[in-house]
Amino acid sequence: MTRAVVLGGGMVGSVMAVDLAQERGVRVTVADARPAALAGVRERARRAGVRVETVEADLASAARVRALALGADVVLGAMASGIAFNALKTVIEAGRPYADISFMAEDAWDLDGLARRKGVCAAVDIGVAPGMSHVCAAQGARRLTRCESIEIYVGGLPRERRWPFEYKAAFSPADVIEEYTRPTRLVEKGRVVVRPALSEPELMDFEGVGTLEAFNTDGLRSLVVNRLAPDMKEKTLRYPGHIGLMRALRETGFFGTEPVEAGGVRVSPRAMTAALMFPKWSYGPGEEDLTVMRVVCAGRLGSRRARLAWDLLDFYDRASGATSMSRTTAFPCAIVARLLASGRLTRAGVLTPDRLPECRGVYEALMKGHAERGVRYRHRREVVTARRRS
Repeated sequence: MTRAVVLGGGMVGSVMAVDLAQERGVRVTVADARPAALAGVRERARRAGVRVETVEADLASAARVRALALGADVVLGAMASGIAFNALKTVIEAGRPYADISFMAEDAWDLDGLARRKGVCAAVDIGVAPGMSHVCAAQGARRLTRCESIEIYVGGLPRERRWPFEYKAAFSPADVIEEYTRPTRLVEKGRVVVRPALSEPELMDFEGVGTLEAFNTDGLRSLVVNRLAPDMKEKTLRYPGHIGLMRALRETGFFGTEPVEAGGVRVSPRAMTAALMFPKWSYGPGEEDLTVMRVVCAGRLGSRRARLAWDLLDFYDRASGATSMSRTTAFPCAIVARLLASGRLTRAGVLTPDRLPECRGVYEALMKGHAERGVRYRHRREVVTARRRS
């Protein structure tokens, strides 16, 4: 019996748990401090016809996380960004393999030395983006003779556009605001440059979705360190008009964290914004979403110029009631957790997703596992043959 513990029982953690529980011989426990979240996990498991145990636990407590990790053969993380780094460190110190999707502000690879000393493989950022975006980028860079640029475009959107935001958050809305305020790191001509979030907008067309607007967000993460190409960027996709609205809110101060006085009361603008806006950003029961992503690696293949690209278009799953974003984020983490538990992935250290294709069979296992779950990454190759001069 393989014992798996999922830290975090939200939309993504619950899908991870049910996915793992569908495999014979796996016992799954989900830990979360929120009774409502745990009730949601149990309902999702009941709907899928599998058994998942739940336990109420404060995941901000290192002692509690350590106790949970010591009782597991493999640990999965799906927590809010504010507590994710400390939980990662605690699981590594407990000596347990870890697969995590939490979008932490800290650099997880700072714990690489600790993981190596403990002989632990900790796969981090292994969701959809970062995650599969980086896996595809790294695979493309490995296949090209010389990779000159990497472009990543990704977005999670409601299928039905509704005023005023034409957007809903398929993960923590607080983390979405973080994307809109955190400075963006890009790589240009081999050097790291910093641009504001929501900057350099461009319109792009996607089959099955239509025209979307793309803007800079800080999603390269480990690619900034590992630098697979001299030019790299990651942009988030939204329906047209979203950038202007979010810029207006940010520049007015609604995303600020320093308290301001209003009517004799000091209040955090971001906390107030969260209270007013987040309910409108939440998906209702049965409300459908989609995930769209494109990864393009350009360079040379032998003597010819070439582009290797991966496209993803996935929709809400009516059978399971799971959002597309929760599925596309949970599945890569669950697949990697299985590889860790089975001993097929054993490299000690903090393993970022752009390092996964270096491990034998992992890229193939991820693509096969996604296809089995109805999520398909369409790969295409474009090679340009130079014309001979007459």
